Amino acid sequence: MDRVPELTTLCYIERDGKYLMLHRVKKQGDMNHDKYIGVGGHFEYGESPDECLRREVAEETGMTLTSYRARGIVTFSYGDDVVEYMHLYTATADGEPCECDEGELTWVDIDRVCELPIWEGDKVFFRLLAENRDFFSLKLVYSASDELIGVWLDGERYGIAE
Repeated sequence: MDRVPELTTLCYIERDGKYLMLHRVKKQGDMNHDKYIGVGGHFEYGESPDECLRREVAEETGMTLTSYRARGIVTFSYGDDVVEYMHLYTATADGEPCECDEGELTWVDIDRVCELPIWEGDKVFFRLLAENRDFFSLKLVYSASDELIGVWLDGERYGIAE
């Protein structure tokens, strides 16, 4: 059987030197359980990345994006079962976050985000975002035990030893 990769968006909404983070604590069987991530989710059939981004932000936060910037494509590989192509964005938005059925939304100082329980590979793209890098392609490979075992940036091995 052919496997089909997941197509998703992930957005970090910025305000006053903070990112809006989603602490994933509400869904059973969530591979992101207890981790902090941005907001976003899976494409619906026929959606563009921008359409998915706007819809997912509205659904998860109740906020309306005022501007956004595509920052990169992150290929996320987890064990033998999960491959995800994640369109990564930063954005600004109007309004205040509402209750989210996937977890708790909280504003976190951008320079403190890497102190939270996050995926190890997220620290790589947070560094690239902080450097204000142009659009990048990042591949993060994890073992089934959550260990980051490979990182590639724009097609070249990056950051950790093989």
